[in-house]
Amino acid sequence: MGRLATIARTHARKDSVRAKLRVIVKRILRQFGYPPDMQLLATETVLKQAEMIANELVG
Repeated sequence: MGRLATIARTHARKDSVRAKLRVIVKRILRQFGYPPDMQLLATETVLKQAEMIANELVG
């Protein structure tokens, strides 16, 4: 399999994981009564933090 195909699969997998994490984070925020108007910012912050931690573990 070519390099481009491998890269495409990797990005698709990352997008899938991001989507699942986004759903989990939103569910937890709602469960604990986080204000709806702040959920988007909080979700993005958590996803950025998770990505930074993952990069530290891999790199």
